[in-house]
Amino acid sequence: MTARRIAVVGATGAVGREFLRLLQARGVPAEDLMLLASARSAGTTVEYGGRPAPVHALEGASFAACALAFFSAGASVSRAHAQRAVQAGALVVDNSSAFRLDPSVPLVIPEINPAALGAHRGLLAVANCTTVLLAMAVHPLRRLSRVRRIVASTYQAVSGAGARAIDELRRQSEAWLRNEPARPEVFPHPIGFNLIPQVDVFDEGGFTREEWKLVRETRKLFDDPELAVSATCVRVPVFRAHSVSAYVETAEPVSAGAARAALAAAPGVLLRDRPERAEYPHPLDATGRMEVLVGRVRSDPFEPRGLHLFLSGDQLLKGAAGLALQLADQALGPVGRSDCNAGGA
Repeated sequence: MTARRIAVVGATGAVGREFLRLLQARGVPAEDLMLLASARSAGTTVEYGGRPAPVHALEGASFAACALAFFSAGASVSRAHAQRAVQAGALVVDNSSAFRLDPSVPLVIPEINPAALGAHRGLLAVANCTTVLLAMAVHPLRRLSRVRRIVASTYQAVSGAGARAIDELRRQSEAWLRNEPARPEVFPHPIGFNLIPQVDVFDEGGFTREEWKLVRETRKLFDDPELAVSATCVRVPVFRAHSVSAYVETAEPVSAGAARAALAAAPGVLLRDRPERAEYPHPLDATGRMEVLVGRVRSDPFEPRGLHLFLSGDQLLKGAAGLALQLADQALGPVGRSDCNAGGA
C-alpha cells in the first residue's frame, strides 16, 4: 500500500482500539494515522506507540489524504460519512451493518468468497462478528455436501457491545463479590454472573436483529438465498471471544470423521476436538487468535444428515478489526510492514 494516511473512525471504541493495536504491531507510524470519533470524544487522546495520539471530530474531517478508512462507529455514522471518504479516494472497510445487505457492496470473508472482493467500488462490508465465526466453521462442510439448515445458539462476550459493556461487566462482577447491588446501564439486566437471552432489539417473529443478521448475512456470504438459518443469541459474562453451538444439516450424510478432516484442512480454522483430554474450543483459548476454534464435532443420533459442533472465536479480531485488515491487505496490498503482522491479521 502507498504511504498515504489511514483513517480509523471510532478510534476510541473497542474495535477502534483493536485496530490501533494491530496497526501499531504492523509498524504503522502515528503520523500516518488520522483518528476520528464523535464530537464528544474529539480532543481526547488514545495511546499509540507508547504516546498519546489525538482524536479528532469526524464531522467535517477531510479524507483527501487517506488511502484507507476503517469505519467502526455504528451504522448511522457509516451511512452519513462512508461515501464521503469513498468520494475522496479512500477505500472504506466498514464494520457496521449499514451496507452488508446492499447488493452493490461486497460482503467478503477471504477464506470463503474471495472472488467477491473484486466487485468493490471503494466500499467493502465486514459481516457481523458472530456471522463471521459461524460461517468460518460451516464453510468447510459445504465442500462435502450442500448445507440445508443451520440452528445456532450463541454465547456472546460483552466486548461485542463496546467498551462501556466491558466496564459494566467488570464493575458488576466486583460489586457482586462485595455483596453490593449490580446496577445495569448498558444491558437491560445485570450481566455479572448472569446471562441475557437478548442481543440487540427484538424484531419480526420475536427474533432479535442480531439473530436476523445471522440469517441474512450467512445467505449472502454463501450465495444461498434458500439456506435455512435459525438462531438464539445470548449475551454471557465473558469479556472477549464469542462461542456458538451449531447444528448443521446437509443434503447428503457427512460423517463426523469427514467433517473433522475438512475442518482440520480449512484455512483460518483450528480443530480442537479431543474431548477425552478436555480439548475443545473455549473463549480464553480463542482470545488473541485469528483462527476460529472448532470442536465437539459429532453426528446427530437421530438425523443421519445432521452434525453438531461448537466453536469459539475472537470477535474483535477475526470478527472485526483483523478481518477488516485482511480485506484491506487483499485490496490494496499489505497495510504496514507485512513482516510485522500481529495475530495473523
